[in-house]
Amino acid sequence: MKKQQQDAQDGVERARGSGVRIVYETLRNEIISLAMPPGSPVDEADLSERFGMSRTPIREALVRLASEGLVETLPNRSSIVSHIDFLNLHNFFDAITLMYRMTTRLAAEFHDADDLVRMRRHQDDFAAAVAARDALAMIATNRDLHVSIAQAGRNPYYLQLFTRLLDEGRRILRLYYSSFDDRLPLQYVDEHEEMIAAIDARDIERADLLASQHADQIVRQIQSYIASDRRRPVRL
Repeated sequence: MKKQQQDAQDGVERARGSGVRIVYETLRNEIISLAMPPGSPVDEADLSERFGMSRTPIREALVRLASEGLVETLPNRSSIVSHIDFLNLHNFFDAITLMYRMTTRLAAEFHDADDLVRMRRHQDDFAAAVAARDALAMIATNRDLHVSIAQAGRNPYYLQLFTRLLDEGRRILRLYYSSFDDRLPLQYVDEHEEMIAAIDARDIERADLLASQHADQIVRQIQSYIASDRRRPVRL
């Protein structure tokens, strides 16, 4: 009898865990793709009806999204899609550029053979996403590649900070790919290859230089895209 009760409980836990994952991944993709714009309300009751689930897995998914900076809980306990803080974007760019450089420098110094295998696997996935013009896959695989570089650097504090910045910057990266109409030039795929080659060669200074240049071109492209005038003439 106890075994049957435990099996039933395990089944409930697995089902809830699966529900949390479905809600989390669906909402995450909609937020990152900007299908759910910044400031959009996130209503638990509506989501419960939409997904056909109780509020418990909905709440757990929202907590996870909030931890990644994608959802914000207001004082009245309602939730919204987090705003993109354009006023402090320069601070974000400073921080993520520093992390690109530091993690790549450290990876060149401390990586092992298994690290290189992981980097190249993520790079292959990124190149395939670019070829398919799959923006969400580009964002995910780019994040995984740079996290793997940070892991190779063997500094858990840098890894934690860089992962947080990469997660918080996923909507900014969506704007970056939008600036190319999701047709990312192959030279930016090659930049990753050059960084991995420098890491493999343990060329710390070149790895640093390439990471800095990589970050700088991303920042310039995003700044140009945000500043561009995309208004359309309207006949009144």
